[in-house]
Amino acid sequence: MSILTVSTRPIFSFTRIWTETAAEQEKGPFPVLEILMNTPTQIDIQGFIDKQKLSGLQILTLVLCFFIVAVDGFDTAAIGFIAPAIRSEWSLDAAHLAPVFGAGLLGLMAGALVFGPLADRYGRKRILMVCVAFFGLMTLISAWSTSVEMLIVLRFLTGLGLGGAMPNAVTLSSEYAPGRHRSVLVTTMFCGFTIGSALGGVAAAQIVDAWGWHWVLIVGGVLPLALVPVLAFALPESVRYLALKGDKTEQVRRLMQRIAPSEDLSGAHFTIPEKPQSGFPVKRLFTRDLRGGTVALWIVVFMTLLVIYLLSSWLPTVINNTGMSLKDASLVTAMFQVGGTVGAILLGRLMDRYPPQRVLALTYVLGAAFTAAIGNSDSTLMLVLMVFGAGFCVSGGQVGTNALAAAFYPTSSRATGVSWSLGVGRIGSVLGSMAGGWMLAMQLSLPAMFMVVAIPSIIAAASMMAMARKSEPAAAELDPTPQLRQA
Repeated sequence: MSILTVSTRPIFSFTRIWTETAAEQEKGPFPVLEILMNTPTQIDIQGFIDKQKLSGLQILTLVLCFFIVAVDGFDTAAIGFIAPAIRSEWSLDAAHLAPVFGAGLLGLMAGALVFGPLADRYGRKRILMVCVAFFGLMTLISAWSTSVEMLIVLRFLTGLGLGGAMPNAVTLSSEYAPGRHRSVLVTTMFCGFTIGSALGGVAAAQIVDAWGWHWVLIVGGVLPLALVPVLAFALPESVRYLALKGDKTEQVRRLMQRIAPSEDLSGAHFTIPEKPQSGFPVKRLFTRDLRGGTVALWIVVFMTLLVIYLLSSWLPTVINNTGMSLKDASLVTAMFQVGGTVGAILLGRLMDRYPPQRVLALTYVLGAAFTAAIGNSDSTLMLVLMVFGAGFCVSGGQVGTNALAAAFYPTSSRATGVSWSLGVGRIGSVLGSMAGGWMLAMQLSLPAMFMVVAIPSIIAAASMMAMARKSEPAAAELDPTPQLRQA
């Protein structure tokens, strides 16, 4: 009896479909076949992107995000380049300027913590435009500061926008990148930050002498404000975010058609293997599948930003104390940023080919070795090579960690995950900018000092290895890149 019931159920279902569509017989002699043929094709977004060549839309997205982080880097570094001129004009000492730098770092941290969850709720493009417009406006207003107190407040507000723009640019770039090239594309895009910072120094040197420090801030404000209408017109919203919203089907289809112009996508329905999530996005970072990786990423970013800001802030002074001229000490320190830029691109390629956590763990171990060796360098050439190596591994590894975070989290919490890792890491940057002064006050020998500075990189390496062994990619992300799978 059960066999009969099971065997007749498909016949009954087929008969019911035929009967219900009898009223539409005039549309054709085979209504059931027509129904089946008209069923929308289900296409997985990431799988589809991975099969295509890099399109004009994806390149445009990466270029625009590059410009976003470039003006971000320009405005972040601008205050450091104009500080001597401000100090001279307002007759300040170093103690008065310290809160100006601290306010900017505090704003960067707060901006990352606030705007990441907002981007997961309201969209990457919208929040990026708000952040770029906000830090551009605050930088522009800063040009008319009349007191150090006013400048402190405005640098904090500028930091809010700067802190929100960077992680959302990383998130959007990652979501348009094909999995096979994701790390190298994201790390290359992020190099815009160091290029923007370097251009800030070159521009400041020319502008301050010609027109004064105010004009550096005017340029730093006008550039992002001019970029906003370009973003409004040309920057696409994240196609994964739109698909997750569920009510943007036609907008998703148009974007996917631009990624694959030769494909016929009419009637296609694009999906991602995730369900919309409710509640506070930060809470989702600590679900069973994500909490191990979240903790590991926070530790890594905290430790690496501590080292980066310590070396960037204090290395010229430490080298100068050994008898090298301040000009030469500054040039040697610049090799740290050069190494970071080169390292970001090369490490991105390695992360696309091998398990990224293991690549970064080895990189941080080497970074610790290079950092420790700075204190034992007995020639200028060796010092330059060790500083370059430390930048390659620590600063370049930090950029790689940002790319890893963007690949690790699912769409519903990706912007929050990247932003909060950077936000928590900013605590390390504050400590790093202060730690050099503490060690100088303790009068440690150079070998001992740089051995201490190497310890955070060892901790970062251990955290990456723990993530490689124990953590899993986001459970909702059914199409992770092969490198994120468990080793």
